[in-house]
Amino acid sequence: MQEIKVRDEFIKLGQALKASNLVSSGVEAKIVIQDGQVEVNGEVDTRRGRKLVPGDMITFDGKSVKIV
Repeated sequence: MQEIKVRDEFIKLGQALKASNLVSSGVEAKIVIQDGQVEVNGEVDTRRGRKLVPGDMITFDGKSVKIV
């Protein structure tokens, strides 16, 4: 499992996907999020601007990333 360390209080879902190299661009992140392909803490979330905080887990394409 990959981990992303946040520098501020939170990181947005689209930014986290891109930072973890699960997608190659912000446009791709927007598409996969809106298509319901991304889960946050086990539930589908279609909000690209969803604020993720340490302890949150995102899953996409069979890969998981923990926010620390």
